[in-house]
Amino acid sequence: MSVVRAEPLSVEAFAPFGDVISAGLRAGSSANQGTATRFDWCTELINARPGAKANFAVFRSVAKALPFSVELLEHHPFSTQAFVPMVCARFLVCVAPTLADGGPDVSGLRAFVCLPGQGVNYGVGVWHHPIIALERDADFVMLAFEDGTKGDCVVRPLGTPVRIDA
Repeated sequence: MSVVRAEPLSVEAFAPFGDVISAGLRAGSSANQGTATRFDWCTELINARPGAKANFAVFRSVAKALPFSVELLEHHPFSTQAFVPMVCARFLVCVAPTLADGGPDVSGLRAFVCLPGQGVNYGVGVWHHPIIALERDADFVMLAFEDGTKGDCVVRPLGTPVRIDA
């Protein structure tokens, strides 16, 4: 079994896989009569199927501990997929590059520990493991474009699991 060490989430390290969503990553502007700061265009939402609709869902993730065994990866070939924590301590994001044949490059798998106030938006077709809450259960807002077909989410079991360590 190969082992991947989880690293802190950063804009630069996550860039090949999508965007980090967080306040303060770019200049903000005053909003709501000065009671808030608005940060626009935090990520690009992409829908490559005209019949797919935006699905704004809530996911409740049951907490797991590190080390954690990744046994599958999934991707969304026609849509970005954003996860923004609502109630959350830390959470784990695992991503992998795509091979020439379209499958996941497990040898390039990376793991990121995300802190409160950080969300992610996976690029179209980016291979990733489902969100894993750390320390305690967590709730996330998820946004993806879906039409109810198999193209919404493609799951690939791994032949050999990958262990994620802290």
